[in-house]
Amino acid sequence: MQNANSLYEPEGVALIGSSKIHEKVGMTSPEMFESVIHNMTKFFRGETWILDVEGKKGYKTLEELPSTPDLVVIMLPPRLSLEQVENCARNRVKVALMLTGGYKTGQRRRLLQLKKEYGIRILGPNTIMGVINTANGLNTTFERDVMPPKGHISIISQSGGVGACLLDWTCHYRIGVAKFAFMGDKVDIDDVDLLRYLAEDASTRVICLYLEGIEKGREFIETARKIVKTKPILALKGGATKEAARRARSHTASIAGSDTIFDAAFKKAGIVRVGDMEELLDAAVALAKQPPLQGDNIAVVSNVGGPAILAADAIVRNGLKLAIISGKTRREIEQRYPGVEAINPIDLIADARAERYSYVLDKVLSDPNVDGALVINMLKSCYFKPEDAPAIAETVEKHPTKPVVDVPAGGEDFALVYDALRDTNIPLYNLPEKAARALKALQTYHATLQKVK
Repeated sequence: MQNANSLYEPEGVALIGSSKIHEKVGMTSPEMFESVIHNMTKFFRGETWILDVEGKKGYKTLEELPSTPDLVVIMLPPRLSLEQVENCARNRVKVALMLTGGYKTGQRRRLLQLKKEYGIRILGPNTIMGVINTANGLNTTFERDVMPPKGHISIISQSGGVGACLLDWTCHYRIGVAKFAFMGDKVDIDDVDLLRYLAEDASTRVICLYLEGIEKGREFIETARKIVKTKPILALKGGATKEAARRARSHTASIAGSDTIFDAAFKKAGIVRVGDMEELLDAAVALAKQPPLQGDNIAVVSNVGGPAILAADAIVRNGLKLAIISGKTRREIEQRYPGVEAINPIDLIADARAERYSYVLDKVLSDPNVDGALVINMLKSCYFKPEDAPAIAETVEKHPTKPVVDVPAGGEDFALVYDALRDTNIPLYNLPEKAARALKALQTYHATLQKVK
């Protein structure tokens, strides 16, 4: 994407807002202006300049700045924003990021005219929160001190609200993020532009999309199909029902067509479609941390019986199979632990600690009948401790071609084990059903790789 580096890696950023204007209906407010200033000056490691149209702080015009910024973030009502974009274009600013909405058709046309005449690129309007780049601290959001940790998942959201929810989850669960983009109305920069940028971004391993409509259907499919050869793309589509699609058309000025058409487009592009926001991030974490699932035979290794049975049900419901453990593997496990019956799902018994998990998981993953594993390690009613968990990650590293997902089921148990493993290569889920869906996403991506070779 032309000028993409200036969107995510600007040398200088100007924030243009007002310390006085407060829209009756709209996002423009002194509070929003102050909050974006706070996040930018706290996290961004480049030059930041403040332009207040009321003249209360910082500079009054772009011409006063010591140099021309690559990126200008505008948080003003439509008429004033349009004036600022025109001035940015004349001053050869590379990208204008427009946080606020409420633009009429004629105003959108004028933005496109400025792009054509001067070459300025425009993200928005109505992006609500703009962009995040965890590598350099660029953060144009207005929720103070919200910054996800560095990682390898990049997220593109057409909706500010959906994007905010995903951002909240990544911060709460400390899910590693590379880039974030809130697209808004997509008057210029769109999903195709951002996909092309992320395809070349070394820190991005997995791309997540929330879409309500696609304008460049063929270009979108062709671009995505090239990218999925090296990076998986996950998509959540809003407006799947007729009722919701009608609202989506006015929400972000999107073009929402038949859901059947979108489903076919995603399949042709090799995009993994998910059903909700939680599944989107669950699958993304698995794809960022584990290899594709090359078969459909899954082993369940657990220290409790009931959740293991529920995991087996979930595996089958997701179109996978319970692996048949080989006789050799069974004998090796049962000879070492006479109380364990090594029939899948394998119940290690409630007193299992690190050593038993390591040995059994190593034998299971060495079994040619097994393509991947779902591990359950509960704390309550069991002897397992959070300090036992790293042994599982160490064992999994010995088998780099077979994906493993981990389920410390529950709430408190999940939090304790998650703290012990979140910085490892192990994806963690608080329910077996979520882990099974993540394994299915890993298998779906493997199938995609076979088709697009």
